Amino acid sequence: MIIDDDEDDRFFFCSAVKEINSSYIYLEAKNGKEALEILRDTVKLPDFIFLDINMPIMGGKECLAELKRDEKLKHIPVIMYTTSSFQTDIESTRQLGAADYFIKSFDISKLPAGIVKAMQMDVKTAFK
Repeated sequence: MIIDDDEDDRFFFCSAVKEINSSYIYLEAKNGKEALEILRDTVKLPDFIFLDINMPIMGGKECLAELKRDEKLKHIPVIMYTTSSFQTDIESTRQLGAADYFIKSFDISKLPAGIVKAMQMDVKTAFK
């Protein structure tokens, strides 16, 4: 699942996922509130959630906190997917339960490899 308010970023992310494996199914949401509604209503949960930090209505940190409080959703690895390289954002999302932190590249050709790397990570050691 990709949660990002930027339509272009969602498009590039979904295109990269299709490039990795055209049979992958993905969900999209434009903010944390919408994502939580979708996730709480769906039967088939995503294997990973890629979550932007800065979004309207409900931002990434608030959404991450809600995901980790929800018994149905807390087991899903959340990879922060953002332009922010601030150490405070990296540390605060780790403390909230993010599995990894992926800084968006301006070179979209690197996106598929970055997604694959994030999906292959060992969730227990991602921040170590």
